[in-house]
Amino acid sequence: MERINQIQPADQEAYEAAGAVWNSIAKPLGSFGTLEQMIQKIAAVQGTADIDISQRTAVIFCGDHGITEEGVTQCGCDVTAICAKEIAEGRSNINAIAALYQTDVFAVDVGIRDDVSSPRLIQRKIARGTANFTKSPAMTDSQTESAILIGMDAAAECRKTGTKILISGEMGIGNTTSAAALASVLLDLPPEIVTGRGSGLSTEGLLRKIQTVSRGIEMHKPVKTQPMHLLKSLGGFEIAAMTGLFLGGAYERIPVIIDGVISAAAAAIAYHLNPICADYMLASHCSEEPAAKGLLEFMHLKPVIHAGLRLGEGTGAILLLPLLDAALALYRNSHRFDEANIERYTEQI
Repeated sequence: MERINQIQPADQEAYEAAGAVWNSIAKPLGSFGTLEQMIQKIAAVQGTADIDISQRTAVIFCGDHGITEEGVTQCGCDVTAICAKEIAEGRSNINAIAALYQTDVFAVDVGIRDDVSSPRLIQRKIARGTANFTKSPAMTDSQTESAILIGMDAAAECRKTGTKILISGEMGIGNTTSAAALASVLLDLPPEIVTGRGSGLSTEGLLRKIQTVSRGIEMHKPVKTQPMHLLKSLGGFEIAAMTGLFLGGAYERIPVIIDGVISAAAAAIAYHLNPICADYMLASHCSEEPAAKGLLEFMHLKPVIHAGLRLGEGTGAILLLPLLDAALALYRNSHRFDEANIERYTEQI
């Protein structure tokens, strides 16, 4: 865990150098919007204006939640195991999209309740699901730390194999309830404001979910200034592992793309553990879940996709890749003011 305190800021000189490249292109200054800033941010992470995101890896952490016994989900925990196997064996939603964008996908079992018979599912199981956080903390201190370290080690392994950009993702029935509870505390907002329908709850189910989040917060009384206690009390194994992936990406100097609201909750915990790691995060989209916008704003991150997405598995995060590829094509190959004999644009006040 000492790696968390060893995270260094991204390279500001490389950020400025990439900005100079953008400003040399024959177009209005800043006219490619947030994508320009994202390219500069990647340059800062990689320490060079000569950016490379050719090798991509999506890491999908999978785990179950004891809170499902409170009736806060439309389906049972058996679905987590089924979907984890599909992801591991290349047949799920994330795999279909990843094939388009030359992205490797790895599924990691950090806390699935059931056994999964797939040699392609990476086994890092800490326990068979978390505890019901209305009755006890979701995880123990050691379990929380272990899950974070699994995520950090995943980033380190990806670095060794040449990954240039990471996509965060998760699979875990019940995890929107944990994400809502975390967001309520992090954003100082009541549960009814940040809790959504997840995979499609009825109005009655949503009310039950809000009440469950309220009971958990009341029981543990977590505060955002104690992120480890907050994560332990209300989180999940896959959420803690994603927290580790964000921290590990920062330590290993790899940009990590945030997916939806669950990924954003994990990123926000990482941000509280060390705010520097936000230098290494890219916000792909703003989820349809009500907590998503506030969590991204909390970290001062701006998403580029607003499409009502709420699928999970990293499917929203991976959609940022073709936009980054397009931005890099412009960044590298478009005509320049000097070459085209066009007078440069200047900042207008």
